[in-house]
Amino acid sequence: MTSYVGQSIALPKLGAMTLLSRMRFALIFLGALVAIPAAAGQTPKQIVTAFFDLAFVQRKPAEAARKYISADQYIQHNPGGADGRAAFIEGFAAYVEKSNFRCDIKRVIAEGNLVVVHNHCKENPADTNDRGSVVVDIFRVDKGRIVEHWDVEQAVPAQPKNRSTMF
Repeated sequence: MTSYVGQSIALPKLGAMTLLSRMRFALIFLGALVAIPAAAGQTPKQIVTAFFDLAFVQRKPAEAARKYISADQYIQHNPGGADGRAAFIEGFAAYVEKSNFRCDIKRVIAEGNLVVVHNHCKENPADTNDRGSVVVDIFRVDKGRIVEHWDVEQAVPAQPKNRSTMF
């Protein structure tokens, strides 16, 4: 009991259990913050755009994969690639890092957890004869991570039958 000028106020005593409970809560809360993926709080469109930019524009695909692709599940629908983040890093990412391969994002479209990237990729952008390919990549995002990928590709023709570009 503590008294103040003419009043008595009963203050609760903090026992060891209360302090211990508070410490547990703080540790659990901090642990949860550490477990939140780098992409937490971002929309699927923001996650995929950041991944694609880091991987194929800045040409750091292994770093992008570790940051944005799920370590637990990555389903690959391209028949030339295996499932899993490690397979992406050892396969396509390794190719991008040792070559001149580069993509430019033309547009990004999202609906729910699906994100479509329309892009222009070239094996050697410095070569003026390399017209490249138009690529449409489709990604599915779950819990802040990329978990699935599809793609289609078409070479940019030398003589198109119309004046429209593919972009």
